[in-house]
Amino acid sequence: MTSQNEKNTLPPKTCSIERLVTLEEDVKKVLAGEKTATRRNGRYADPGEIMTLEGRQFVVENVYSQSLGELTDDNARREGFETVEEYKQSILSIHPGMPWLPQMRVWVHEFRPVQA
Repeated sequence: MTSQNEKNTLPPKTCSIERLVTLEEDVKKVLAGEKTATRRNGRYADPGEIMTLEGRQFVVENVYSQSLGELTDDNARREGFETVEEYKQSILSIHPGMPWLPQMRVWVHEFRPVQA
């Protein structure tokens, strides 16, 4: 299924946009422009929705499902890491005991700063 088709058939959100980026290290990366996407096990935002971090606004541009096995180094860079392996180790350190399964699906939320 393509991203465009998924936009038209997104399931209900499982959490609110306020919970999309919460770790201090991730907030700093977003504010510095080093993180422009985040992956979650549920859907936290709709395209067009605004996330506010330390008074700055970011608009969610795209939301789509992806398997962990589809991750590329480019995806990892959008998450604020150099490689998929670096991203994987960070996620596993945050979620001890979580298996990293290539077929496991996550929700990708891509965002950019709102220009004033």
